[in-house]
Amino acid sequence: MDKEKKIIGLVGPMASGKGTIAKYLKEKKGAEVFRFSTPLRDVLKRLHADISRINMQNISKALRESLGQDLLAKVIAKDVEDSNKKIVVVDGIRRWDDIKYLKDKKGFTLVAINVDSKIRYERMVKRGENEGDNNKTYEEFLSDHKKETELTIPEIMKPADETINNNSDLKNLYNQIDKIINE
Repeated sequence: MDKEKKIIGLVGPMASGKGTIAKYLKEKKGAEVFRFSTPLRDVLKRLHADISRINMQNISKALRESLGQDLLAKVIAKDVEDSNKKIVVVDGIRRWDDIKYLKDKKGFTLVAINVDSKIRYERMVKRGENEGDNNKTYEEFLSDHKKETELTIPEIMKPADETINNNSDLKNLYNQIDKIINE
């Protein structure tokens, strides 16, 4: 590969726009995307269980407790290493262990996404990605942020290499992403 691989790690609270950024980079820049939730969704599908936020949180916790806190980080790091794409996106960083094997890799950039909680709530209900999301109240949404999988996100966002403000429209979001990719 003639050019250094760019590894973009996305961290932000639920419904902050991580998936939108990943999709944009995949479609417009040819990036390969790896999500921490993919192996969890795969396990739940195989078990014929509901792919709900609570089930993903529970299966993640169970797998990490039984097979190591860095289990998913190892899977993602191997996927990133094996990718032949010039841009690789790691979507859904939630804890320090998630970037344990990526943070020191050449070309890695941790990108934090900030968005007002009301805007995130409206986006989550509208997209309805996980079962039950479109029926959630704002109070339930805020309560979800107190779950184990969400608690360390603000701490990981602080030392990010880049920060995106996603309170505006898609054009503004894409401009901020392009600036980071082109640096």
